[in-house]
Formats: sequence, structure tokens, C-alpha cells
Amino acid sequence: MKAPAAVLYEARTPLRIEEVEILPPQRGEVTVRMKAAGVCHSDLHVMKGDLTMPMPIILGHEGSGVIETVGEGVTSVQPGDHVILVWRGSCGRCEYCAGGRPALCDMGTAMRFTGLMPDGTTRFRNAAGESVRHYAGVSAFSTFSTMPEASVVKIPPDFSFEKAALIGCGVITGVGAVINAAQVRPGSTVAVIGAGGIGLNIVQGARIAGARQIIAVDHFARKEADARRFGATDYIDVSDGKDPVEAIKALTGGKGADFAFEAYGSGKTTEQAYDATKKGGTCVVVGITSAADRAAININQLVYAEKTLRGSIYGTTRPRTDLLTLIDMHHAGQLLLDELVTSRHLLGGINEAYAALQRGEVARSLIVFE
Repeated sequence: MKAPAAVLYEARTPLRIEEVEILPPQRGEVTVRMKAAGVCHSDLHVMKGDLTMPMPIILGHEGSGVIETVGEGVTSVQPGDHVILVWRGSCGRCEYCAGGRPALCDMGTAMRFTGLMPDGTTRFRNAAGESVRHYAGVSAFSTFSTMPEASVVKIPPDFSFEKAALIGCGVITGVGAVINAAQVRPGSTVAVIGAGGIGLNIVQGARIAGARQIIAVDHFARKEADARRFGATDYIDVSDGKDPVEAIKALTGGKGADFAFEAYGSGKTTEQAYDATKKGGTCVVVGITSAADRAAININQLVYAEKTLRGSIYGTTRPRTDLLTLIDMHHAGQLLLDELVTSRHLLGGINEAYAALQRGEVARSLIVFE
């Protein structure tokens, strides 16, 4: 089959909307007809060249859709099922999967860095007959996409595709980092550096966990309203050069936060989150940055102040169960989803959607396919 997709041929150039051939699913694979896809900063890192990937490639990792066809041996879904994409597919058998940490599975890691299916091939071809790589095993910016069965989770048919797409990355990553990685306790103080799509979900995760003070930090004044809507009690605008570490300490009696989250993606903001963590506190790095970026950490603080520094990918979750739990949390009124969406674009407007993301104009944008 042939269908439109957004293809990246070279870093620092616009995505090209063109018709590609989607090859049928092989054993253990499915083809998904995409319904909605999130405009996430992780794809932007590839577009800007901060993260290198083999090209040409079809980006997009936060999405939802309908199963179009299935390959031999597929048992968890059938044509017509509604699904959320899992951008960190896992084998279910390795030490990480068996230990409850499927986001660290080598299968998902290999798909992420090679742009290939687990068998070492691709399921996309362009008009010239060249192979086009997959992103994170799913390539949500293609109208149809073939992927491993492990890259989809069946969801209730009455659940909104737009909400499902949001849950698939931004929500599970942010909320999961709070609940699973940091294990924020009721009554805690929390600081979040970066109030984009991931940061806002860290904020609402902290609210759900019962934090008494939630401080959001960003360099766009317009993000204060979003941060407070999701649960922030305080907002620090650093667009004027204000030191976020000193500002966070001023709001916490000079101590710093019990839990500090880095959700922007840079060595500098990682240092700031760490320095803003109080004695005995935990700093969690969630943002993705350039592969060459480094952070300078004060080792004495790590020892004498007994701080904990850790990372979290995909919310340190078990997506196949936790995605469904998040749906239940939304139905129960705990989890905000509609409020995340600032704008919607057809696939042809994807470059403008990313330009708006860079200008700090959105909480989350969606690509809708119909």
C-alpha cells in the first residue's frame, strides 16, 4: 500500500510530505492506520541534529490508531482494534523485561538507534525505491505504519484517539517519572525545570501524588497558566536571567525541593535541578539532550548531602499495563488530558507545528489524520 508520510532526509531541513510504500506485516508484526500523533520534543532533537539517526527516516513516536492488518502469529490484537503505540517495544523475555523494566529492553534500544525492525530490515520505501527507516519502531508520522506487535497496546474502542496519543509518551513519561522513578510522597515539595509537554505531566503527577508545593520553572511567561492549571503552586519565569536554583530555594525556606525534575533536556538544566534538590532529596533527569552534552555535578553534595541522582525513561513504567491504568485515572477525574492540547494540525502542517513548539507557544500539539 502507498500513503502520505512526513520524511526527514537531512537534519536541519524541513520534513517532506510525500507518498511512501508501506510493506505488509511479517510474522509478529501489525500495520496501524494512524489516527493521531503527538508533536514531541524528542523528534525535534533528531530534526535539529542533536540526536543522530540513519536517514531517510519517518519520525513520530507518540500516537494512536486502528489495526489495519496483522501478520502471522499475532495474538494480542486483530484488525479493527484501537491501539496506543509503544515507542519502546520490548521482547518480554530478557533480564530487563523479566525484572519489570521493559523500557530498558535491548530490542527497543536497537530499534531506536538503528531505525530498523528487529529482523534488521524496514517496512517503508520511498518513490525512488530506497528503504526509509523507522523511528522508535513506530513512525507515527506516516498515515499507515508497520511495526512489531510489541509496539501496540489494545485500548477500549470508546476512548478518544487524541487522548490515547497523548498518554502514549508525554503523559506516561511525566506521570511515571513521579510515581515510579521518584516515588514522590504526599506532603513533599517538588520542583520541575521545564514546563513543556513532559514537564506539565510531571507537575500533574506530583499533584496526583499529593505534593504540597509544586514549583514549575520555564523561560516562557505564557507557560505559567498551563503549569498552574495542571497543579503548580508556584511559577518561576527565568526569561530575564533569574537563577532558578536560588529562586527554588527562596520558595522552600532555603532548603531546596524534596524532589527536583529536569524536563527540559540540557546539561545546564540538569545541574540546576541537582543543585535545587535539598539534602536527602532526589533529582530525576527526564529530558533528552544532545548525545555530546555533559553535566558537572558536585560530588561532595552527592556524598555529604546524601542526594540521589537518577534518570527515568518512559516513566520507568510497564507500558502494557500502565497505559491502561492511566486511562482509568482519566475516567476517574484524576488525570487531565484535554487541557494538554493547544493546537491540531493535518500532516501537511507538521513543520509549522514544530516551529510553534520551538517558539514555546504550545503545551502539546497533535497531528490528526482525518
